[in-house]
Amino acid sequence: MPAKRGAAAAAAAARADAQSAVDLDRVIHERVRLAIVSALAGAPSLTFNALKALLDITDGNLSVHARKLEDAGFIACDKTFVERMPRTEYRLTAAGRKALDAYLAHMEALIQRVREG
Repeated sequence: MPAKRGAAAAAAAARADAQSAVDLDRVIHERVRLAIVSALAGAPSLTFNALKALLDITDGNLSVHARKLEDAGFIACDKTFVERMPRTEYRLTAAGRKALDAYLAHMEALIQRVREG
């Protein structure tokens, strides 16, 4: 899997070389959505309450941004009940992982370009 991710990142970096900062993925680039995707990249899944506490955001803010990521296919939402209490759990999808890897590669290429002058 690391070889595949490395190849995907290299391909994204090559595309980023031909792009500029205005070509960033607008769905992921927004601060709260990037934080959600980044948090989910480091865990198999997180509950709504865990994400809300981790990111220190309101219920409404998390709901709106999570819906945008869900609509883009970057995260999946599972709703269940635990002892009659609703439980919402989010996980990063394969498309979300790919989009995050491409976004990070693009950012790395932009940073490298700035450093090289």
